Amino acid sequence: MTIGLTIFMNVSSHQIMSTNMLKSKWLTVKLLTFLLFLVLPLFVQAQPDIENGKTLFRNQCGACHAKDMKSKLTGPALGGSEERWGNQEELYSWIRNSQAMIADGHPRANELWNQYKPVVMTPFPNLTDDEIASILLYVNGVYTGTYGAPTGVAAAPGAVVEEESSNTIYFILLGVLIILALLLSTILSNLNYLSKRGDGEVDVKRKTLFDTLTSKGVIAFVIFALVVLGGYTTVNNAINLGRQQGYAPEQPIKFSHTVHAGTHKIDCQYCHDGARRSKQSVIPAASTCMNCHKAIKVGSQYGTGELTKIFASIGYDPSTDKYIENYDNLTEEQIEVIYKKWIGDQYVLENGGLDKTGEEMMVDQWDEIKTSLTSDMKKKIQGPIEWIRIHNLPDHAYFNHAQHVSIGKVECQTCHGKVEEMETVRQYSPLSMGWCINCHRQTEVKFNDNEYYQNYIRYHEELKSGKRTGVTVEEIGGLECQKCHY
Repeated sequence: MTIGLTIFMNVSSHQIMSTNMLKSKWLTVKLLTFLLFLVLPLFVQAQPDIENGKTLFRNQCGACHAKDMKSKLTGPALGGSEERWGNQEELYSWIRNSQAMIADGHPRANELWNQYKPVVMTPFPNLTDDEIASILLYVNGVYTGTYGAPTGVAAAPGAVVEEESSNTIYFILLGVLIILALLLSTILSNLNYLSKRGDGEVDVKRKTLFDTLTSKGVIAFVIFALVVLGGYTTVNNAINLGRQQGYAPEQPIKFSHTVHAGTHKIDCQYCHDGARRSKQSVIPAASTCMNCHKAIKVGSQYGTGELTKIFASIGYDPSTDKYIENYDNLTEEQIEVIYKKWIGDQYVLENGGLDKTGEEMMVDQWDEIKTSLTSDMKKKIQGPIEWIRIHNLPDHAYFNHAQHVSIGKVECQTCHGKVEEMETVRQYSPLSMGWCINCHRQTEVKFNDNEYYQNYIRYHEELKSGKRTGVTVEEIGGLECQKCHY
């Protein structure tokens, strides 16, 4: 505000003293400028905003806290945290520096530490009150179901309705500033005109609004603004290129992780056995499926509909419990006879006979087998199942599953979420560079009984002496560029 006033106060005296009318108009300009710089901070002052809170949550909190705000992950569920703390100042202090509160013996802080240690919460000392309030606003919106609720759907009783985004306010403010700028420009142009007339100049033309808008200064500023805006948009879109968090494609076979990993407790590494010994976790071959499904031939959810696709891909005849000889050379018509017979026989067993409904089911299931097991690139039913890839890092980023699973002892759910609760698997984490870096900064390495880390003698000694409580991935080189980009 002081700078703005100084600019307009330091005008040459001959312009101010030209005429009484000029003095009056100049005082008007100073008054408008004073009001502008006085009122502007009231508009642009940061306020809690749910969209800003969403961005902050993803960048700062999403690596350790579940996005549904109700489930425990690396850290506790955040929904209802304000009520559990009961003191806003203490909650804000916890977010900014949890370890300091633990060291001070705060009861709630130590209660959380005892539940989740040795995982240390990353301190966020630079978060402002408004930014923390924005995060909590987003957390409560997701927790209560009011954020992103469809139009016309009533919110839960007592729930806080999502506040309207402040983007509209910013656009209105921008419009007001543009109008004020044009008004001040017009007044200054008139003052300049009156000043020259007062000094005796005769051939002076008053500038119109069009002359002002087409002046070199305005055109240069517009070009500069467009370059900045275009650069920001380009970089922002480039950063988001390839991001597909939440991506859940329909697979050729309706494989239910809820049934396999949830109900039957099949370990992730039984099917994805590459995760413990190689860079890739590997997609299980149909032969892995057959370890169980030679015995379990009819599915609990889809009957013969989905399992027959596996049989047809690998050439297993469930009617005879044998693999079909020379299967790769059979025609589509010969394969159709084998698996339609199997589908029909199972329908007869369940319903006591083959009626029109059974015949239609045979046709429908066979058509679905052909659709699922063939494509423009794969013309034959025989051969591997073409699963659709969900998680896909860029080629310039190196990630090794074995290093994280076998050495780092990272649980699958840390990156992939609770897959055992997903009927259709989706990409749970953003898999962005920032997300990985945040994880390396706050995740402690499991040093105990881990031969891989025996060479870090100093860290082992500091852990034994109590000088440190843990060692993060960052401290053993986890943020070095060449670790992931080489």
